[in-house]
Amino acid sequence: MGVATAPSGPAAPSEPTGPGRAHWLRVARDVADDLATDAVAREQAGKVPSDEVARLREAGLLTLLAPAGVGGGGADWPTACAVVREIGAADGAIGQLLGSHYFLSWSAGFLAEPALAAGVVRRSAAEQWYWGGGFTGGEPLLTLTGTAGGLVLDGRQSYPTGVLVADRIAVRAVRAGTGETVGVVVDPARPGIRIDDDTDTFGQRLAAGGSVEFDAVTVTDDDVLGTLPSDEDAQSPRTALASPAGRLVSVHLLLGMAEGVLAEAREYSRAGHAPRHLAWPAGTPHDPQLLTSYGELTLLTRAASALTGQALDALRGGLRRGEVLTHDEYAEISVLVALAEAAASRAAQESTTRALDIVGPRSAAAPLGLDRFWRNARTHTLYEPVTHRLRDVGDYFLNGTHPPFGPSPS
Repeated sequence: MGVATAPSGPAAPSEPTGPGRAHWLRVARDVADDLATDAVAREQAGKVPSDEVARLREAGLLTLLAPAGVGGGGADWPTACAVVREIGAADGAIGQLLGSHYFLSWSAGFLAEPALAAGVVRRSAAEQWYWGGGFTGGEPLLTLTGTAGGLVLDGRQSYPTGVLVADRIAVRAVRAGTGETVGVVVDPARPGIRIDDDTDTFGQRLAAGGSVEFDAVTVTDDDVLGTLPSDEDAQSPRTALASPAGRLVSVHLLLGMAEGVLAEAREYSRAGHAPRHLAWPAGTPHDPQLLTSYGELTLLTRAASALTGQALDALRGGLRRGEVLTHDEYAEISVLVALAEAAASRAAQESTTRALDIVGPRSAAAPLGLDRFWRNARTHTLYEPVTHRLRDVGDYFLNGTHPPFGPSPS
């Protein structure tokens, strides 16, 4: 299974013309530090995260991926993933909000014709839209019907992320009569749209999920981004890269959660707390069991990070290949992303669970807020399970079967 490097190809396109990766990582750290100061109180209050989205907007993070020429940050996809990781370490729900926005707003470049995609990106940057919703198709799809007056959208779906604070909602719909599945972006202020705050999860409480009902909502041709095919014969490998690109956002979010909880637990341990062996001197955390736990969790997180780096390099190489990317090359990229998903999921779940044991009984205290990491990570992994990804990896390794071209996560 030769999945260690990115596919070779022609020269890379010109680099982004924005401030650069180092600048955006500094911005992300500043925002993360700001979010961390009141993360526990905000999570426990569970309010709609309008203020948090405003913080992201003011920092320029919502327009990070838009070209600098249209007022965006001019950053690339690896930078966006790194930003999600930084934000996720401080607040997993806000990291999810931002990551979902990046994927959905970026998807126009995969789905739409160049002129339409450019117009959507330009307006999104100028008006600093936050994108919510998603293209997953777990529920009955919305219906897009042609009428004498134009296209109308009908149906109801639930979305785990962003619809309560969205300036635009991206949805998956099926054309009546043809059965074609398409991606559509709509203004939630249009007549016929009703958004219900009916999501009540034990984690990711600030992800602003909810249900959206569409009752004969008018849709223009320019609102239809393009087809969302799901089989290998119906789309190019380059278009199919939208799925692993979106999944890598989830991977970076999980890594951020793992790193965030370990950082908080480490500060607690360094303060001299020793939950298991009170005989150990205060301020000198030399409990062997404690050190072993940190060593094991560091191993899990670093290994997942290394796999993620390989997957990100492979994706970047596939994007550079463009339309000459082959199905075999796509399969290599998708398998690498699946491995990173499985490793990051394990690292996040282990770290957020065992950090509670490291801190001991005090971790049950609500003011400490360590439980939010576990609840956030567990909720996210329930929405993004990896069992089927491991099955795909095994089938590829043993039989050479290509992973399916499934829909991307929201």
